[in-house]
Amino acid sequence: MNAVPEVTYSPLRARALWWFVALGAAGAVLAAIRAADRGTLLDVWAGVGLLLAFTGVICLYSVTVRVSAGPYGLRSRTLLRRRNMPWSDIVDLRVYVQYGRNHEIHRVSVLLRDGRTRRLPLPVSASSDDRPEFDAKLDALRALHRRHGSPASDHVPVISYRAAGRGSTVSWVLCVLLLAGAGLAAWFVPPTASTRQAWISAVPCTADTPAAQHAECLSSQRAVIERAQIGQGKQTSWLYFTDDRPVDRIGVSREGARGFLPGDRVGLTLWRGQVREVAGEHHVWREHFPDAGEVAVIAAGLALAAGYPGARLLLSRRGRRLPDDEVLPSALPFAYALVCTAGWLLPLCYRRPMDPLGSPAALAWAASGTVATLGMLAWAWHATRIRTPEAATAPEAAMTPETGAVEEQEDRFLAARFLEHTEYNPNGFGTHIVLGGGGPPAVTPHPGPGRFAARRIPVERLTVTKVRRARGSDGDTVHRSWHIAEIDDAGEPVRLAAAPADLIRITAELERARRAKDPAAGPGPSGS
Repeated sequence: MNAVPEVTYSPLRARALWWFVALGAAGAVLAAIRAADRGTLLDVWAGVGLLLAFTGVICLYSVTVRVSAGPYGLRSRTLLRRRNMPWSDIVDLRVYVQYGRNHEIHRVSVLLRDGRTRRLPLPVSASSDDRPEFDAKLDALRALHRRHGSPASDHVPVISYRAAGRGSTVSWVLCVLLLAGAGLAAWFVPPTASTRQAWISAVPCTADTPAAQHAECLSSQRAVIERAQIGQGKQTSWLYFTDDRPVDRIGVSREGARGFLPGDRVGLTLWRGQVREVAGEHHVWREHFPDAGEVAVIAAGLALAAGYPGARLLLSRRGRRLPDDEVLPSALPFAYALVCTAGWLLPLCYRRPMDPLGSPAALAWAASGTVATLGMLAWAWHATRIRTPEAATAPEAAMTPETGAVEEQEDRFLAARFLEHTEYNPNGFGTHIVLGGGGPPAVTPHPGPGRFAARRIPVERLTVTKVRRARGSDGDTVHRSWHIAEIDDAGEPVRLAAAPADLIRITAELERARRAKDPAAGPGPSGS
């Protein structure tokens, strides 16, 4: 592939796409003729023509896509835009992963020297079946980049949703929307409280009540139910009145609509110009006035929910110096802290929405809850720190001074996974590695006890070449906090994933066992 001076990528099944373009043109002609004949587009055949025309436009956009690469750089052409990117302006070519409902879409992302990124329209991989072809096309582009430019990485960076270079636009939007919703709900707390209190304290109107205050007192009228319409699902239910008096209908709950029958004589209570109560012989419906505590709980819940995308933004900022394809720590510790905060904040907002610190008991409750929240946030900050392979240290008691190897009298099962399929990890069945106990290191599909179904690791063939943090190319099943050991298995690259301290134990034992098998072998290279 390195000998190819230029590559060009165009969409597959171009002939079929051109047929759909022609069909779309015919549909546009059909819609125009029907519109001219009938004077409107509200026609079945005109609608069919418009649908075909829309499909034709989409196919025209797809069939005109071209991506080419050569000594000049990268050229991208679509129906609406053309881009020319010389190799001198390109830092790296990466894989950008988009997530569908049940599949992943891989696209080529171009990182420019000014920090911006551009996603190429081709090549694209929409399933695992065409992934090898996509990888081959990407390798051809990277080979041209190596020849005519200077790539920033020697491996293919994969930008998954967990990667540091993914971008934070979605988190920003969610955080702003949730905070705006919390502010809006908090703004409604005082008027909600005053409205409910006014309804509770309202008294019936009398002859001495001034006309200007009639809206604030309770007036009564008689009416007859014409029919009740019970809504389905979340639809509103309605009560209709005979002769549309005093109104034609009012919206009620589903239970309220079921409690009345046609012909029922009812009494209506009106307040502030609206029917607030319908009282019959066997059933009474009253309008629900939300409590201020309910609205305050909604405001506090939205503010706490905004904390999760805010935590993701914080972690993105914290890992800004990481390579774009390295995995960021999970924000779940912050989510746990927010959930625990909701345990004391929401009851406080519900019980005292207008004056949350107005009593000694409430003040003590809020103070203790705040201290607990600060402690959990400090724990979450520590749990989500960026750990480099050098920073991970195994417990001192588990290491011998001579070899630094693990010495265990009993089997010790450590959660770890080989990411490649090998004879000691067929079909990726291993979930743990067992050490000690007088037996060789082995891969097991269970956490013990016993070595049932264990596969011995051929330590005499393995040499640890590098230890690094997890990347997007390692897959989404690798825990965010785990590290990866890159191992040379008789010339074949193998990756081993485990928690940092466990990975040190495992690699030290693999090295000790390898040197025990071959005393002449020196220590393997290491790196991070």
